[in-house]
Amino acid sequence: MRTDIYNYMLSRRAMLKGAAGAAAMAAVGGPALNVSTAFAQDDLRAAILRIPGVGKGQPTDADWQKVGEMTLGPTKQNVQEGEFKGVELSFMGLNNQNVHNVLFRGLSKAWADYTGATINWIDLAQADYNARLQQSIATGTVDFDVIEMGAPFEGDVCGKGLASEMPDWVAKQIDMDDYVGYLKAPVGTWDGKTYRVSCDGDCHNFNYRSDVFENAALAEEWKKAGGQGDWKAPRTWQDVNAATKFLKGKQIDGQDLYGYLDPAKGWGGFGFYFLGSRATAYVKHPDSKAFLFEQDTMKPMVNNPGWVRAIRDVLDCLPFEPADQLNADPGTTGFQQFLAGTGSMLSWWGDIGSNVNTNDSSVIQGKTAFDILPGSPDVYNHAAGKWETLASGPNYAPNMAYIGWGIYVMARVDSDPKKQKAAWSLAAHLGGKDISLWMAAYPSGFQPYRQSHFNIPEWVGAGYDEKFIANYLASQANSYNHPNAAIEPRIPGIFQYYSEAEDILSSIYAGKMTAQAGADAIAAAWEKRTDQLGRENQIKLYKKSLGM
Repeated sequence: MRTDIYNYMLSRRAMLKGAAGAAAMAAVGGPALNVSTAFAQDDLRAAILRIPGVGKGQPTDADWQKVGEMTLGPTKQNVQEGEFKGVELSFMGLNNQNVHNVLFRGLSKAWADYTGATINWIDLAQADYNARLQQSIATGTVDFDVIEMGAPFEGDVCGKGLASEMPDWVAKQIDMDDYVGYLKAPVGTWDGKTYRVSCDGDCHNFNYRSDVFENAALAEEWKKAGGQGDWKAPRTWQDVNAATKFLKGKQIDGQDLYGYLDPAKGWGGFGFYFLGSRATAYVKHPDSKAFLFEQDTMKPMVNNPGWVRAIRDVLDCLPFEPADQLNADPGTTGFQQFLAGTGSMLSWWGDIGSNVNTNDSSVIQGKTAFDILPGSPDVYNHAAGKWETLASGPNYAPNMAYIGWGIYVMARVDSDPKKQKAAWSLAAHLGGKDISLWMAAYPSGFQPYRQSHFNIPEWVGAGYDEKFIANYLASQANSYNHPNAAIEPRIPGIFQYYSEAEDILSSIYAGKMTAQAGADAIAAAWEKRTDQLGRENQIKLYKKSLGM
C-alpha cells in the first residue's frame, strides 16, 4: 500500500464530516447526483484528491505525475509492461491556462514509462484551435494520432471517416455508463459507432460574488437608487443588466466594483458561446429543441428578436464594464478578471468553480456562489413570431456549450494494430473514472461530467467547504438535467458558423454595426455557409442531432 494512501486512511474519519452535504445535494438533486455512496469512497479516490489538497497551493507537474502514476491500475489490466515500446504517438490539444496538454503531459508520464510508448505533443492556443483542425479536415491531411476535441466537431471528423472506432475493451475500462445523461449516445457517436472518450462535460453556469450581493451598504444604496426588488443575486438577465449598471462607481473594501463581464474579443469561435449564454433564455422555447436554425430549412434564427435582444444587452452593458472590455476574450474575463477580483458576475464553463479555491491567482475564496444561467420573464417563440410569457414563470435554458472535451483516436492508426491499441490505451488512461475526479476537482480545463463526480463527501475530503461545493455541483447538475437545456447541434461546419458570427460580433461591439444589422449579417453569412456545405444534407444531419 502506498504511504500516502495509508496516511489518508488514518484520517478517513474526516470524510464523515461531509455527510450532511449528501443531504444538501439531494435537496437540489437531479439524476446526475449520486449521494447514495456517501460513506463508501474508494481509498484511491480519496488519496488522489488529497494531492495536493484544496488550500495547499496550485498543483504542480510533480502532482500531475503522481496522480497519473496512482491511477495506472486500469491500464495494467489491459496492457503488458513495455507492450508499446517503439510506438510514437502525436497528440494534438490545447495549451491555454497552463492546463489541457500541459496537464496531460504529467498525467501521461507514468503511462508512457510503463507501456514504453513515446508521445509527441502538438500544442495549440484556444484562438488557433479551430483553424488548425478545420485545415486538417478540409485537406484530409491529419497529422496527429490522438486529439483533444469537442463533440461539435464530430460531424466534421467522425462523419468524414477520420476517426477510429472505439474498441469494446476501452468502453469497459473507462466505465461509460458513469457519464451524465446528456453525454451518452448519440454524443460521442456517429452512425451508431462510438468514437469518443469523454474527459469533460460542458455547460455554462452563472458565477457571482456572494459578498457583493450580500453587502448591506450596497443593499441600502440600491434601495435609495430605486432599484427594483431586494438587492440579491440576479435570477434573470434583466436583473443582471440592472445590477451591472448600478455597480459602476461603487466599491467594496476599497475595491472598485463592476457587474457582469462580457467577453467582447473573439476566441477562435469559442467566444460565440458567451453571447449564446445571454441569448438562450430569450430564444430557447420549451416547445422546441431548435434555437440556432429552423429545423426544416436550416434558416438561421440568429437574427430573430430574441438574439437581437441579447446583442443589445451586451451593447448596453459594455459602457458599465471595465474600460478595456473590447479587448477581453473569455480567458481574460474568467482568469484575469473574475478570479483576480474584477467583476461581480460571469458566465463560464465549470472551470471557474474548481479554480476559485485551487488556483494561486484566485482572490475570491469564500466570496463566490453559483447557479444555472439567468432566465427571462419572456421568451421569443420563433415559430409563432412573438414574445410569450410562460405560465410556469421565467424561462430558463442552460447553455450546454461545446458538449464537453473528449479524446479521439484518428483512423490513420488503424492500419497498425500495436499503434492503434497504444492510442486507445492513452485515451482510456486520460479519460479514466478515477483520474477524471481529480481533474474535475483541480485546475485542468475540465468540469464534472460523471455521475460519480457528484458525491459531495469526496470533495469535502479534499478540503472543499461543504456549502461551497454543494452549491457549485448543484449549478452543474441542474444545468445538465434541465428540461429546457440548449444543446448545440453536432453538424459539419458548426465552428465555421461560430467563427463567422464572432468576427461580425466584434464589429457590432465596436460600434460599427447596429445589433439588428449585425445579426442580419451573421444570418446571411450562415445561409451562405449552409449552401456551401449542402443544405439538404445539413438539414438531415441537423434534424438527427436534435433527435428528430
